Amino acid sequence: MKQSSMFINKTEILNHICYTELVYGRINKKLNSNYSKTEIEQTLFKIIKETEIGFFHKTGKNIYVKNSKNNIRITINSNTYRVITVDKI
Repeated sequence: MKQSSMFINKTEILNHICYTELVYGRINKKLNSNYSKTEIEQTLFKIIKETEIGFFHKTGKNIYVKNSKNNIRITINSNTYRVITVDKI
C-alpha cells in the first residue's frame, strides 16, 4: 500500500539518516563504484536534500527517494532512517 509523501518529513530523514557497515559495500556494488564512506554519506545527503518531497514515497516500512537527475532510488527504513540500499533507475 503506497502512502503519499504528505506524511514524510524530509528534515527528519536528513537529521537522522544512518548507515550500517554492510550498506557501504552494497551501495558501491549496486552503483558499480568505489566511493568512500564519507563520499557515500555526502552524496546521498545532497541527493535527498535536493529531491522534491513529491518524489518521496512510503511503502510499508520503507521510504523510497527517487531522483531522476542522478538516476538513483534510495531506500530508507522509515522507523530508523537507516539507508537499506541504493538502486540505479
